[in-house]
Amino acid sequence: MNYISDVLYWISTGLLVPVIVLLIFLFLRSLILVGGFFGHYMSVKKTDSLCGVGYTDLTTQSLEAWIGQLPEKTEQPLVRTLHALWSHRQSEAHVQRLIDEYEQMAEKDLSTSKMLSKMGPMLGLMGTLIPMGPALVGLSTGDIASMAYNMQVAFATTVVGLFAAGVGFVTLQIKQRWYQSDLSRLEFIAGLLDEKKEGL
Repeated sequence: MNYISDVLYWISTGLLVPVIVLLIFLFLRSLILVGGFFGHYMSVKKTDSLCGVGYTDLTTQSLEAWIGQLPEKTEQPLVRTLHALWSHRQSEAHVQRLIDEYEQMAEKDLSTSKMLSKMGPMLGLMGTLIPMGPALVGLSTGDIASMAYNMQVAFATTVVGLFAAGVGFVTLQIKQRWYQSDLSRLEFIAGLLDEKKEGL
């Protein structure tokens, strides 16, 4: 039994370095995500200013003029997709494919936030529990310096993991609302295109 316990202890202790490395990676990835999030916010504001004019009063008759006033050469994915929908308006299959591709692009963009929000607490907890074993050993042998060092590692990994998870959770919630709004617009435009085709 002692042999099995020792093996488990060695395994858990050996995992500490990989866990710390992964936590550092998540921390850096969360910082990059925060920077990219600001750029995404500016893109959303620009898209809203482009697409918001006349959107609420759209009809099958005014749809062509509304899409025509949108810039064709743009970095905004929603605007590019709207032009693509108009170009393939005669084919319901192509329209659905374009909407599905936009949804897949949104899921890909959200994957980083999802990963941070899930992996952050997991790795943070592992980074907290692994040093507790050596800390208790140090306490039992009177090695206060070793115990203090391991407790410091335990607390630091918890904070880093929760920070990464917090960034992932907040960006995930906000980006999901943005993409849901975009998909709602695309579905509405697709519906108008279908009505326009039926009216021909």
